[in-house]
Amino acid sequence: MTLETKLPFDQEYIRNYSKELGEPGWLLDLRLQAFSLFEGLELPKPDKTKIDNWNFTSFKNHVVKGESIQSIDALPEHVKTLVDLDNQKQNILVQLDQGTAFTSIQDELKSKGVIFTDIHTAAREHSDLLQKYFMKDAVKVDEHKLTALHAAFVNGGAFVYVPKNVEVEVPLQAIYVQNNSEASMFNHVIIVAEDNSAVTYVENYISSSSSSDALVNIVTEVMVGTNAKVTFGAVDNLAAGITTYVNRRGMVGRDGKLEWALGLMNDGNTISENITHLVGDGSYGDTKTVTVGRGEQKQNFTTSVIHHGKHSEGYILKHGVMKESASSIFNGIGKIEHGATKANAEQTSRVLMLSEKARGDANPILLIDEDDVTAGHAASVGRVDPLQLYYLMSRGIPQVEAERLVIHGFLAPVVNELPIEGVKKQLVEVIERKVR
Repeated sequence: MTLETKLPFDQEYIRNYSKELGEPGWLLDLRLQAFSLFEGLELPKPDKTKIDNWNFTSFKNHVVKGESIQSIDALPEHVKTLVDLDNQKQNILVQLDQGTAFTSIQDELKSKGVIFTDIHTAAREHSDLLQKYFMKDAVKVDEHKLTALHAAFVNGGAFVYVPKNVEVEVPLQAIYVQNNSEASMFNHVIIVAEDNSAVTYVENYISSSSSSDALVNIVTEVMVGTNAKVTFGAVDNLAAGITTYVNRRGMVGRDGKLEWALGLMNDGNTISENITHLVGDGSYGDTKTVTVGRGEQKQNFTTSVIHHGKHSEGYILKHGVMKESASSIFNGIGKIEHGATKANAEQTSRVLMLSEKARGDANPILLIDEDDVTAGHAASVGRVDPLQLYYLMSRGIPQVEAERLVIHGFLAPVVNELPIEGVKKQLVEVIERKVR
């Protein structure tokens, strides 16, 4: 049985929505083009996961606006725990449902031309700059049904722009909160780091309730210029019942660096794509991903690093823990294109299963179209090492506590990479809650 894909909103709705936001004509045209393409496109086909009957198109509420907040102190308590309240140099954007509740960026960064704002403000105030990057190179509107759906209904997200030769020393943090259990998210995030610049961006997706019947469609595009560096951290922690599609992609120029640290902790069915194109010579990409699956959720995580430039380096590290009846597919793809001589593609995927019904599948793939390269992969799927448990239990630690310590150690390589202590703490707490 195939899911009915008739959309709950029409072109007239899109026109009115775009008009209310004061969007430029090019963005309205893109929305309408995407809407017209939607029916003729197919769903993506993640390897070894059948998603034909997943709900990606039926949603009740496209726009639920949260209230604006005047200060960090007025943020909801579960949001304040993610923020360093003692730090006076905060660069923060908080989105409650589809409304921007709070933004703060240092005056010093503004004076240097740094932009950190919500996607709707960017469309109004930085239209030409946004148009230059919005679904042009990293993600295309017509790739498949879900990218077209996203382009037609974008209702939130952020735009980050760092000019040439500017280094942003204090991380930028975006927090996206689903307060209304029926509020669906179509978030679009664009990060642009011009030549010789540097920035760290960290985002959180959180739900206020433990269950929901909404859907989430996230697209992120990261552009890294020559000799620039972007560190991208994320913790996705959306409620059970939410069907989530996440597409995070990066384009890296000559001698540029893009480092991903992703905590994928959603409780609902999830499809996640993370693709890094190492376009320039000497470019570098490093993707670290950690996940914990529980209940009966199904997840598919595809991580790709595609080498176009000479002497490019790409690394993939994925660790996952599956419990109860959860199942996850880990697809890791290292692709070296013809001409990318001296490239290095390395990947490791490891999955721990904590119950008889849990399922994990690690699929390392190397696609090599060049001779003078280095490439390697490792993958393992198994249960908690009994020798590790024995060692801990022999020192008086109960079995349950010993298992917990082993799991935290197993996931630590990704957790420790998150650059904001509050976010790192949140991820540790989420892991703790899930594995108990």
